[in-house]
Amino acid sequence: MQLYTKPGACSTADHIALCWCDAKFEAQNVTPELLKDPKFLELNPMGQIPVLVDGGVVLTQNVAILTYIAESFPKSQLLGDGSLQHKAEALRWLSFVNADVHPAFSLIFGGKKYSSDPVIVEALAKGAAERLHKLFAQANDQLNDKEWIAGFRSVADPYLFMTLTWAKRIGLDLSGFANLQKYFTKMEQDPGVKAAFKAEGLI
Repeated sequence: MQLYTKPGACSTADHIALCWCDAKFEAQNVTPELLKDPKFLELNPMGQIPVLVDGGVVLTQNVAILTYIAESFPKSQLLGDGSLQHKAEALRWLSFVNADVHPAFSLIFGGKKYSSDPVIVEALAKGAAERLHKLFAQANDQLNDKEWIAGFRSVADPYLFMTLTWAKRIGLDLSGFANLQKYFTKMEQDPGVKAAFKAEGLI
């Protein structure tokens, strides 16, 4: 397996998942120049990460990649115990991060893609920050009496963790969310997280 990743981006979640699975893989940190390289564009014409290559299989999009990783290494139980209920719960929270949380950050980091008017860009960022606060409140509530967001360690966890690192980067106030604070600290200390972060030059 080969993972194309950008340090600290959503692709780092895939990197963490691969480390959790003890997978044999190569991770390549992608530069802005590589995203425009014709060979990379053959893998993903959108010029975006993540991209996972496994033999003849080429995958883009985090939900697909994380699910593929989990299914490829069932002993890791990143979709739970194999039951339909566990799989659905893991995918539920993976979808929550991918479809709700991540797009809100896109309005903050990439508001200029939606408008050239600085007033509108600022308004988009403000609205997105307010939405993020509500979404993280939901995640915080979900973590009551739980160690992991789905109730068990799953593919949703590295993705949620990465969005929390982005929240810290923009100074989003999460001080009132004790469960998330505890969760973040635990993830920071996780061996798989540290391995992925070290490989990407984040620590």
